[in-house]
Amino acid sequence: MATQPSTTLMANAIRALAMDAVQQANSGHPGAPMGMAEIAVALWGRHLRHNPANPHWPGRDRFVLSNGHGSMLIYALLHLTGYDLPMSELRNFRQLHSKTPGHPEVGITPGVETTTGPLGQGVTNAVGMALAEKLLAREFNRDGHAIVDHFTYVFLGDGCLMEGISHEACALAGAWKLNKLIALYDDNGISIDGKVAPWFIDDTPRRFEAYGWNVIPGVDGHDVDAVDAAIAQAKKSDKPTIICCKTNIGQGSPNRAGTAKAHGEALGAEEIKLTRAALGWTHEAFVIPAEAYSQWDAKASGAALEASWNSAFDAYQAAFPDLAGEFSRRTKGELPASWAQTAAEAIAAANAKAETVATRKASQIALEAFTKALPELLGGSADLTGSNLTNTSSTPAFRLEADGSSNGGRHINYGVREFGMAAIMNGLALHGGFIPYGGTFLTFSDYSRNAIRMAALMKQRVIHVFTHDSIGLGEDGPTHQSVEHAAALRLIPGLDVWRPADTAETAVAWARAIESKDRPTALLLSRQNLPYAPKASLDDVSRGGYVLAEPAEVGLKKKAQAVIIATGSEVQLALHAQQQLAVQGIAVRVVSMPSTTVFDRQDAAWKKAVLPAGLPRVAVEAGVTAGWWKYGCAAVIGIDTYGESAPAGVLFKHFHFTAENVAATVQTVLQG
Repeated sequence: MATQPSTTLMANAIRALAMDAVQQANSGHPGAPMGMAEIAVALWGRHLRHNPANPHWPGRDRFVLSNGHGSMLIYALLHLTGYDLPMSELRNFRQLHSKTPGHPEVGITPGVETTTGPLGQGVTNAVGMALAEKLLAREFNRDGHAIVDHFTYVFLGDGCLMEGISHEACALAGAWKLNKLIALYDDNGISIDGKVAPWFIDDTPRRFEAYGWNVIPGVDGHDVDAVDAAIAQAKKSDKPTIICCKTNIGQGSPNRAGTAKAHGEALGAEEIKLTRAALGWTHEAFVIPAEAYSQWDAKASGAALEASWNSAFDAYQAAFPDLAGEFSRRTKGELPASWAQTAAEAIAAANAKAETVATRKASQIALEAFTKALPELLGGSADLTGSNLTNTSSTPAFRLEADGSSNGGRHINYGVREFGMAAIMNGLALHGGFIPYGGTFLTFSDYSRNAIRMAALMKQRVIHVFTHDSIGLGEDGPTHQSVEHAAALRLIPGLDVWRPADTAETAVAWARAIESKDRPTALLLSRQNLPYAPKASLDDVSRGGYVLAEPAEVGLKKKAQAVIIATGSEVQLALHAQQQLAVQGIAVRVVSMPSTTVFDRQDAAWKKAVLPAGLPRVAVEAGVTAGWWKYGCAAVIGIDTYGESAPAGVLFKHFHFTAENVAATVQTVLQG
């Protein structure tokens, strides 16, 4: 097919901006934007439904640049099509406080749907977005009123396909028949270390056929019309589609095209001069001719697309006012007006029942109330539903009907795919309309960790249910016993970590997680039963750390001489130790700290009230001791080794997690 002059101009505008910005920053990846320029022209110029004036309108298509190192591609596209990304920001590429950071970041650059840097996570986010579209369409669309009807497009490269997470996510996309998901694969055969052939020999088309995808192989990625036709074909499929586009990395550069140097290095002044000549691009750096802007401008077409969708939504609202109101609420991420009462009643009920159950069961009890009240709660588990207890009577399993449509289920069986689950949940949250949660064992948070970090970085409301939170799971042994995981998760900025001690604390933790609109949450829950601990005030629990029991509560009329800080299953040890010490006339305050991350954000007055200056402190948690010393502890009872395989009760005694040892430690501290 012949390439039209206008499309050549559009593609070369991308190439020029990419090489100029990377050169000015002396940092970045010009090769992918230059090699994918025609692919971008085909998608953004002919198919993508978007409005530069309103990057958040619900009816837009989603676009994900999974190979995020090629960030100048999306920045060039956003600038050229009319988003609020002026040339000054492109000149400021990769510089402090610019809207053009080294990798695309959601919330920083208008039009960027997700933060992509760690390869493979972008396409996995896209799977989550496409799943959200499928589920919302099933829930809200009515005959003649398809208000949810958009595509999710993703650009990806060899690196994304080499990362194992792409296997987890793309296998699920095929199983779920996410036909509104279209991936365009930049098959250039080059990575940082050179030609990938010695270490990447996958037959990608057959791999995706095995996943149940529609595969369009052998497309010339430098032929706009060929890519355009492939996208049009993909949009008709009843399966997700991958379009395999053969490209030349750094296309247009006489000496760097097709080489690893084009991947991650500035071209250099002399090579840029030669590239301009080869492309017939006579303009100075960062100068785009008016004709190119005219060809790319999407402001008028975008406004028309949104206006059409708004008109359709107005008709939908007139026909189905309640559904329309619910759709608007959920896409805005707002909780219903009844939420505060729902949360208060669930917490009060847990407190009143005072049950002795594992906190994983307490979590399910809270979820029963919350999933009934919040249809946006979308659950799941990585093949451990019966252990994580993430299913409820309101969340039947997600399955497909004979025609590939959703059955309306709200509990997802992710299979043994912890990392994929975590990143898919990020995509669900980014899309909007859902508050996703998913479960696995705490020790497997290692598999999920980078996606958890990305959720925190992107400030997304995603809830991770991690059960079997300590050596208390017993016979499975050290491979499954979480020792360092609570401490490791607490180190992630922007992540709230809760390790509740009983049913009431668990209900509070769930309520706060649901309300945390701009941060993810990890709930660390026990396998073994934990007794309920009476509380003077339920409101205090939400502050992360609070006074659970004063000396007066064990019959002493003197002020506390020491403080025991505990979390989760160890709170009961602290309470028993308090009783033992009281017999000896030693007055101790017990502080329950279900969330150090929340407690650390409290004001100085609250912290001082809970942990008074001058009182020696002893912390106890069945995990590594690191992290507790910051509270000025004189001693920390923890476990800085790996566990053992034995019944839970045996292990707690073996590792000295007993009330007697806690009491003895307090005595030693007081004796100086």
